[in-house]
Formats: sequence, C-alpha cells, structure tokens
Amino acid sequence: MSNTPVTVPVLDLARFDAGPADRAAFLAELRTAAHELGGFYLAGHGVDPALIEQLHGLSRRFFDLPEAEKQAIEMVHSPHFRGYTRVGWERTRGLSDWREQIDVGSERPVLAIDNDAPAWRRLQGPNQWPAALPELRQPLLRLQAELTAVSLKLAQVLAVALGQPEDAFAPLFDDSPSQLIKLIRYPGREAEDGRQGVGPHKDSGFLTFVLQTDQSGLQVETADGWVDLPPIPGTFVVNVSEQLELATDGYLRANVHQVLSPPANTDRLSIAFFLGARLDTRIPVLPLPAELAAKARGVERDPTNPLYPDVGENTLKGRLRSHPDVAQRHYADLLAAKAG
Repeated sequence: MSNTPVTVPVLDLARFDAGPADRAAFLAELRTAAHELGGFYLAGHGVDPALIEQLHGLSRRFFDLPEAEKQAIEMVHSPHFRGYTRVGWERTRGLSDWREQIDVGSERPVLAIDNDAPAWRRLQGPNQWPAALPELRQPLLRLQAELTAVSLKLAQVLAVALGQPEDAFAPLFDDSPSQLIKLIRYPGREAEDGRQGVGPHKDSGFLTFVLQTDQSGLQVETADGWVDLPPIPGTFVVNVSEQLELATDGYLRANVHQVLSPPANTDRLSIAFFLGARLDTRIPVLPLPAELAAKARGVERDPTNPLYPDVGENTLKGRLRSHPDVAQRHYADLLAAKAG
C-alpha cells in the first residue's frame, strides 16, 4: 500500500464543452496528468450507469457458470484471441496472471488471407459468445460502442491539449478502430501464494478505460512508488497507452500499472476497454509545439518487449506473448519461423 503524496486527479470531460476559461483550465489539467502520470480518473463521460451496473451483474453470472460452459468458448478455439481465459492462463512478462476473463473485440468479418498477407490480418474475426448466457451479447456490444464513442471524443480532446487540430488522430481510427472489452474476475488468494492479479505492464493500444466495482486492487507506478487507484463512483480510470507514447515521442508516456489479487475468500470484478488504432495503420509522430517537444522523453525502449509503430504487428506481438496456448494452436508457423 502506497503512502506517497501523489494524487491521481479526477477530470470532468464535460468541461471541454464549457466556457473558454473552464475549457482552457481543463486542457491544462489533462495535459499535466497525461504527461506526468500517464493516467487519471474520467468523470462526465455520459455512459449510462445502469448499463455499467447491468454488465457487472452479467459478468458475475458469466463467471458463475459451470466450467464446461465457460471453456466451451475458450480462447484457444479462436485465432482472433476472443473468448474465455482460465485463471492463470494469460501471462504478463512471462508470469501467470491470477484472473479469469472473457475477451470481446470488434464484430467484423474474417479477412481474406493469402501467402503474402501479413500475419496480423488473422486477428480480425468473430467473437465467441456463451450459449448458456445469450443475454450477454447485446448489452456488452452496446457498452463497447458507448466506450468507443467516449474514447474517440477523448482522443479529440487530447489532440487539442497537445496543440494539434481536433481531428489529428482521426486517420488512425477512421471507421474501424481496434476495440477490445474484457470482463474480468480476480479470485482471492492467500498472500503467500502471490499477489499478481495482473503483473506490471503498459497497455499496447491508444487509450484504456477501467470500470471498477467496489473492490480495489489497481495500482499505477510513479516516481514515488506504487499508488492505489480505488474505485470512485461515476468515473473510469484512464490509462495512456503505447500508441500515444509513440505519437508524442514520449511526451505522453504509457503508464505502468498492475492489479493485486484480493484477499482469500473474496473476489474482484472489473471491466476493461481498450481503444487502438486500425490494425492496418502506422503510428506517426506528431509535430508538437516547441514547448511540449522540449519535454518529450523519447519512446521508452525495452529490449525484451520492442515497440513497433506498425499497429497490426505490435498488436499481434502482444497477443502471442500473453496467450501462448493460442499462439501454439493458430500461429505455429510464426513460432517456427522465429525459432528457425
């Protein structure tokens, strides 16, 4: 538990459309939070709280299903990395994460593949839905659509905060942004069994929203140590992700965050939404104003996890590392080529 004085601000998106003075103050606060912390709480997002509550309830019902029902849509059946993941089967930095989840991405048709097609084209395709809980699909896709709209709005606002035209990021998304929503359950366990719900990492997309319930566990790394991000009703936690780090040459840097396992005999539910650029695009570097460019830190280099500006390539790299069972079944040719 952190005892540092770092405070993660709560920013109200509605202030962007307020009067000029309030808008200017909001943009300054947003720029500071995104630059210094790589994250903040977002209020004023306009997403229906009843929909969020409904999805938390449906999430509980899904995770209460018999194991056979959940494993019928296990991710290993999907070359698109969609579906259910058992506790301990996803990895962060090579270590098992203590959570179970269902991944739902953009509902789009499978792309045509030939021998010259880049491997990332295999990522696009249908989701897997639980036959025992058909009522999950419609509200989950509705929430995905609403979170996409908010995140695209926030991308416009961030562009303005960075001294860019409001539509500066629009070519990265057009009509086919990468969308991924996860329903997540973190089972409790004894402290001596480990604390890793999800290990320390950066998110590979553009922006991440975390919709928490009443149980804490999310932390962000700062220069003063780990800082807790407890749930605040009516808000999301927003994380700057790697595509924004690339686009700003490190003026905005994707934050490192983790989730600690809850205590034994409890659990924690969470919903995470990830907005990314189109898989077929490349992240450009923005021409920042001189006063911001002078504070750009460059893209952080990790030799164990290289960061590629080609979105499809970088997305596939992350999925293969996180889900080795899916990689072995559906991408054995890539693994063999890499080994050779």
